[in-house]
Parts: sequence; structure tokens; C-alpha cells
Amino acid sequence: MSNDTFDAYAPARETTEGTVYTVTGGDWDTLLDEEHDDRIVINMGPQHPSTHGVLRLVLELEGETVQQARSVIGYLHTGIEKNCEYRTWTQGVTFVTRADYLSPIFSEVGYCLAVEKLLGVEAPRRAQVARVLLMEINRIGSHLVALATGGMELGALTGMTAGFREREEVLHLLEFLTGLRMNHAFVRPGGLAQDLPDGWEERVADFVAIMRKRLPDYDNLLTGQPIWRQRLENVGYLPVDGCLALGATGPILRAAGLPWDLRKVEPYCGYEEYDFDVPVATEADCYARYRLRVEEIRQSLRIIEQAAAKMEPGPVMVEDRKIAWPAQLSIAADGMGNSLEHVRKIMGQSMESLIHHFKLVTEGFSVPAGQVYTAVESPRGEMGFHLVSDGGTRPVRVHVRDPSFVNLQTMPAMSEGGMVADVIAAVASIDPVMGGVDR
Repeated sequence: MSNDTFDAYAPARETTEGTVYTVTGGDWDTLLDEEHDDRIVINMGPQHPSTHGVLRLVLELEGETVQQARSVIGYLHTGIEKNCEYRTWTQGVTFVTRADYLSPIFSEVGYCLAVEKLLGVEAPRRAQVARVLLMEINRIGSHLVALATGGMELGALTGMTAGFREREEVLHLLEFLTGLRMNHAFVRPGGLAQDLPDGWEERVADFVAIMRKRLPDYDNLLTGQPIWRQRLENVGYLPVDGCLALGATGPILRAAGLPWDLRKVEPYCGYEEYDFDVPVATEADCYARYRLRVEEIRQSLRIIEQAAAKMEPGPVMVEDRKIAWPAQLSIAADGMGNSLEHVRKIMGQSMESLIHHFKLVTEGFSVPAGQVYTAVESPRGEMGFHLVSDGGTRPVRVHVRDPSFVNLQTMPAMSEGGMVADVIAAVASIDPVMGGVDR
């Protein structure tokens, strides 16, 4: 490419810091076909309630019909993957949990499974069962937000208030179990940050009872409601071959008839021990995806009950002190700092243990050189983690295969040829979380 051509797209100027290039909009400048001058181009978003505030859709319209649709991403870019490469392996959990902020536990588990695979260790059984318990509680919360925001965007405001009411039950329970409503950083390489608190069995049982009681409300409110059905049936159609061509996973793929669920086909965390069904539909439209999510909530409740029954006494972190963070802390009377007895114990044991404690927390542990890819079934589909280690105390490369990012490219296929109003239904059925898309 000649310098003249290059300058047309990226003019350069010299500064005290070196050469700075200004890259122009590329193909956005030539989006509109000159032969279709009767069409108009509109921006839906990024500050549009139905695009979650940070997604921009460029729609080319002929009347009310969408002829071309493109998604523009990056408005929520946080550099999570690159940040992980400048932190220890354990600190990476604190970043990945903030990517898909509606299902943080799945990011934590996927990342930690990848680190554990590189280390050649396996979390203790109690930690594995607790991970399953937390993931399924989190899956319910994520699906409730999908139903609630989808209802809000399509005018079913009672669906929105009901969905967020139930999600509050999920967040209260997660706060009780992990200490935080979101961004928990509770799952760590080698196990969990700490054991589940006393009384968790009763709280989990109460939650399951409440959800079982309230789930039929959604069928009464939405599933059999004529307006809701007419709004979603035969809208956002994407058959199974389109899903496979675009790499779509999760409810989008299962609503097209393929029962692909990593919990069944490539089990992890002992999912092969649990008895549950993978809901499938064949209509491949927005209504099928909605019904699937409601049914997946029911299946998650089954798994939660089984996980609670399987929980056995035991450690929640590997025994290897070169990996396990010093997590057995004694809380002081104010509920925050370490108690005096705990400080005395650490200070009084030996200088070596104090040095080891300090180095493990500040430098982190070394991970054998190699690369690994592990995936979990998040509420939106296959969430994969590709980690590369050079044998040091921090990763060389962290890449997240976020399902929202991949699934979002199904939006044009679902929307083109339909009405503008149906774009909103299609995006709601995809359920993209922009924190995971932009990472």
C-alpha cells in the first residue's frame, strides 16, 4: 500500500512522543449504497434503553423495514484481558468476574479451571460441589435479568418488576454465601476463598421454595399471554445451520433444536453426577428462547437441591501451601480486620512462614509453562478461557471466548428483512452483556 493511500485512511502528525496516527471511520463512511438513496440510516444506541446503554446498532431502513443492520461495540471497553496479564494468577479472578457482570461466578470458575489445569491440580470435592451450587444460583439470576429486561424493552413492565424482584432473592443469597452481591472473587485457583457460612443449607432451601412458588407467575404473566406471544413468535428467526455458521451457543442454539450443553457433552465440576434435562425447542425464534430460559431456571433449581444434598464436610482449598492463599482468617470483633489471636499466631510461628505468606500474596505462585483452553456453560453459552503461561507468576496471555461477543453477530441475521420494532425483540432474545462483549 502506498503512503498516499495510507495517509488517506490514517493521517499522521509528529508530536514530542513520536508519530501519532488518526484512523478514520473506514467502511462506516461508505455504508449507504448510492443506488438506494430512498433508504435512511439511523443509529439505535448507544444511549438507547433497549441496547443496554453501550451497544450501537446502525440500521439501514426502507420505510419500517430493516435492510441492513450492523452492531458497533467497544463503548464499555475495560481492558480486562490485558489487565490480567499484569497481575498474579490469583488476582486475575478479580478482573474476569467483572467481564460478564450478570454471571460473574461462571467467569471465575472457567478461569480457575484453566489455571488448575496448567497447575495439574484439582479442587477438593466440597469446593467442586459448592461451585456447582453457586453457578446454578447465578444462572437463575442471569436468566431473570434476561426475562426482566426483555419484558421492559417490549413494554411488559410487570414482567420487569417481577423479574427484578426474584433476582433480588438471588443477590441476597449470593451475598450471604460469598459476601458480595456481584464481582464476588469467591472462586480461587485451587478451590474457594473460604467455606460456605453457617446456615447456608436453610437459606438455599428457602430460596428454592420461593422460586418454585413464584415461577408459575411468569407463565401466567407472559408465556400464555396473547400479546407477548404475538410479539415474539416468528420474530428473530435463526435456524440451526445459521447458529452453527455464526458460532452461536447457549439458548439461541438450543432453541434451534440442537441440545448442546457443555454440562452434558463435556462435563466439568462433576456435572456428570447430576440429574437434569437440557431444554430444547425447534421454532428457533424469540419466543422459543424465552421459553427455554424459563425452563432452564426450573432445571437449575433441581441441580441446586442435588448439590446441597451432595455437600460433604472437607476442605475447600487444595492442601498445597505453595498455591493456596492464606485464607483461613479469623475476623476481629469489628467484623473487618484480623483478630489479635490470629495475628499473634502468624507472627509467632516462624520467620519463614511469615516470609512465605508475604511472597505468596505479593508475588503469587508460579504456574508451569504451557497453554490451555477450558470452557463452561454460562447462561449465554460457551464461555471459554485460553491461558498461556511461560512458567512465571503471571499469565503471558489471557483470552476470554465470551458467548455474548460471538452471539451478537447473529443480530443482523435475525433482524434484516424485519421491522425496526423486531430488532429490539431480537437483541433482547440474544441477551448480550456488553461487559463481556467489550472486556
